[in-house]
Amino acid sequence: MTPPTATIDLRITRIESLFETLDPSPFHERDLDQKAFDYILGWAREYPSDHRFHLRLHLPASEAERANSVDVAAAIRANFGYWIGSVQRDRREQFRLGRRYVAIGLSVLALCLLAKQSLPSLMGDTPLARFLGEGLSILGWVANWKPAETFLYEWWPLYRRLALLRRLEAAEVEIVATA
Repeated sequence: MTPPTATIDLRITRIESLFETLDPSPFHERDLDQKAFDYILGWAREYPSDHRFHLRLHLPASEAERANSVDVAAAIRANFGYWIGSVQRDRREQFRLGRRYVAIGLSVLALCLLAKQSLPSLMGDTPLARFLGEGLSILGWVANWKPAETFLYEWWPLYRRLALLRRLEAAEVEIVATA
């Protein structure tokens, strides 16, 4: 069964307004303008994850002809491909940091538990020693909050963004000449 297709319409007067003007790269390698990128992403987020995308660019006739000749569709797809790579790098960095967080968190936990065990021999079995021991125990477990958060929750938004960008990279791009 073919997944449903969502159409995202963009009305622009010139091809150049679709791409970042400060980017010195050749036209077909330029980044999408941030407003255009945000507009497309904003609309794409509105649709369920099973939808494919169809980007329809409405341009004046002379610009539409130019857009076809310079292959704007390929430039748009390449731009989403670039963002896919960027999000993949962010995800790898997040997991690299997560591994570091785990090493730090477990080290702090081990030190806190060792300190808690040594408190009675240093201070005796006093209420203060028990109080400090509980505090060390809590501190050790709290030090593992960030690693748990990183590996359990923080990667989901990157995963969803990556899936959305992949669907946009595969979008059909249609150029429509307007009167």
